Formats: sequence, C-alpha cells, structure tokens
Amino acid sequence: MKKIDKNVADAYFRTKTRNIIIFLAIGFLVSFGVVAFAESFSGISFNGMPFHYWVGAQGGVITFVILLFINAYVGDKLDEKYGIDEKRNEVLSAGKTIDH
Repeated sequence: MKKIDKNVADAYFRTKTRNIIIFLAIGFLVSFGVVAFAESFSGISFNGMPFHYWVGAQGGVITFVILLFINAYVGDKLDEKYGIDEKRNEVLSAGKTIDH
C-alpha cells in the first residue's frame, strides 16, 4: 500500500486546520460579534426588522448553513489537490492496496 508522504500530509493538515480556524472565526463573529455591537446596529433596518435582531434570529442560522456547504466544497477541492479522494479511501478501508 502506498503511503502518503509526511510533507504532503503535514501540508494537508495545516491547510485543513487553517480553514477550520477561519470558519470558526466567521461563526464567532456572526454569533457574538453582532451581540457585542447590537446597540450600534439598532439604527440599521433589514427586511423591516432591526439589523441586530435579524442577525440573531435568522442571519446566524443562514450563515452557519452556508458555512457548512462552503466547508464541504473547499474540503473536497483540498482532498483533490492532495490526492485524497473518496474512491481511494474506500479501497484502502476495504484492506486492498493501490499501486501508483
């Protein structure tokens, strides 16, 4: 069975960790950042509601769902870039070897 080079694996996990940190930071800003500055956002109206209320009620949920889809897409592209795809993982998890 062909093993993944350590440098490739390190680069893959570095990139994956960076992406996770970015997505968590965006989630934190949406969920807590708006609350921290809610008073300054109270003058802004969105869809007929105060902006801070809308983000707390709808915007956070919508943002998290969008982040899930973005994470799946970016993760798939990252897997392709580093040669880690689902077909290969299925073969490896079945105990078969791949000759490259």
